[in-house]
Order: sequence, then structure tokens, then C-alpha cells
Amino acid sequence: MIVVTGAAGFIASCLVTRLNAANFNDIVVVDNFTSERKLANLTGKRLREYVDREEFFEWLDAHHQQVEFIFHLGARTDTTEQNRDVLNVLNLDYSKQMWLACCQYQLPLVYASSAATYGSGTLGYSDDDALLPLLRPLNPYGESKNDFDNWAVQQPAKPLFWAGLKFFNVYGPNEYHKGRMASVILHAFRQIQDTGSMTLFRSHNPEYADGEQQRDFVYVKDVVEVCFFLLHNRRNSGIYNLGTGEARTFLDLTLSTFAALDRTADIRFRDTPEDIRDTYQYFTQADMSKLRSIGYDRPFTRLEDGISDYVRNYLVPGQYY
Repeated sequence: MIVVTGAAGFIASCLVTRLNAANFNDIVVVDNFTSERKLANLTGKRLREYVDREEFFEWLDAHHQQVEFIFHLGARTDTTEQNRDVLNVLNLDYSKQMWLACCQYQLPLVYASSAATYGSGTLGYSDDDALLPLLRPLNPYGESKNDFDNWAVQQPAKPLFWAGLKFFNVYGPNEYHKGRMASVILHAFRQIQDTGSMTLFRSHNPEYADGEQQRDFVYVKDVVEVCFFLLHNRRNSGIYNLGTGEARTFLDLTLSTFAALDRTADIRFRDTPEDIRDTYQYFTQADMSKLRSIGYDRPFTRLEDGISDYVRNYLVPGQYY
């Protein structure tokens, strides 16, 4: 039995699909299942049981002997969230409780961290544990993720196997419900369909021209392949970056979206909203050497190929993965 938390969300629902494809059907999905829009991500998947996140630890006490592996991907993922109490409850305290339960029952654990922990990137993007206490995230969301990473590596008791994954800019199917937090590709698709143009944030950093802000965009299908690899390779516990290792510009991304739609590019710019302007990351690029060093050798999908697959096979027909 495999447990997936945050299962109705973006990355976790894609992981369930990948597990089903490998004939893992004994899956317990954990989430707050009150959102109808998110439930569509689980439609048609082969599952054993739905468990509300508030009831999960009681459920685990009763069923831990049947559990083989836990993917803890549930979190408050809104990077604009300013309520630290909410973030502490969902991203820090709940994750601590998950860690301690996995220690108690000796269950392997993979959990979601974030590239938001790197802040402005002044220390680079290495997932070396020695840098963890030095990182200064730019928002409370990143702080909540970094607080848990620091707490985890300092624990004397650890799960049988554990890995924290610092997700970079993940895009792909099953993010229809994410609203403002959806990938720029989904926003571009909708704007292009509605208006024929796409508006990007203007640069407020003299080192970057408009649209030349760079991020490490990683396709969700690659993300779940790494999760699947860790399910079968439980020898090297630690915190790992999960990006592609190659930064690309928002112009690259937007031009690829126009191309996937066979549309002529029409790109415009507007000021970055003031509520995120001071905490905006202008460059991210994952150092992937640590994950590669433990044997993960699959290539990552090129941005152009990932966008083409996402747009043509999911967004245009309105399909889920």
C-alpha cells in the first residue's frame, strides 16, 4: 500500500497516474476533498481509499503495517500566503507529525520541499545540507519549507529512508484548479485563446530585460519519474533539487506556447504586482549533480517538447493526466 498526500493536487495526482501505469493500484489518497475542481484530478484513477487529511494519523495508527511507502506532497502552496499560522499548521507542523510517524513505524518517506527556499539565489542553488541554515527565503511560504528542511536534517531519529525534493518551476497537466498559482504556460494558453496575446511581467531589475527573467522549468512528468525512482531506490537519504539544471527565459516559454498553438506571437508587458515585486526571483537553476550522483540518469524534457505535449495533448482537448 502506498500513501500519497495532497493527492487531489497537481503533482500528487500525476504521481498517482504514474503509479497506476506501473500497476500500483493499492493507493491511499489523502487530502481535503472538499474542492470539486481538484477532485477531477483523481477521476478514473485506481485507488484503494480516500482519507481526509485531518483523520490521516489516526488512520495510519490503525493501518501502518500495510503501508509500504509515503509520498507527502500535501502543503499550502500559495507563495503569496502571508498568514504564517496557516503555513505553520500545514507546511511545518503537519510535516513534522508525518516525519515522526514514519520514524515510529519505520516507513520510507518522500516529501515536497521547494526551490523557494533559495530566496534570491545569492548562495546559488546547491542542495548541499551545509547551506540549509544559511538560506534566506523571500516569502513565508519559502520560510515554512526551509524551516522543515532544517528541522528534518537535525533530527536524531529518521525514517527508514527519506528524501526531500526541492521542486523548481513545475508545469504540466492537472493544474487547472491552481488559479493564480498555476504555471505561466497555463496562463499563456488561456490568454492566447482569449485575446491572441500574452502579457508577461516587466523586469524591475536592471540586470534583466523584460521577459528575460529565467527559471528552471521542469515538466511534471519528469518530477513523478524522480518520485518513482526513489520508490525503488531507497539507499541515499537526503534533500535533493528537482529541476532540469537549465534555466530558460519567460520569453522562451511564451514563444513555445504560441508555437504549440500554431499562433503568431504577440507578447506584451505589465508591471509586476507590488505584493510580489520585492520577493520575485529573477533567476533559478537547479544544481542536479546530487540526484545524478545516486544513479538517476533519465534525461529531462526540453522546455519546447514539454510545452508541446502539455498544450496539444492536455490543454487544447481539456484532458487530465
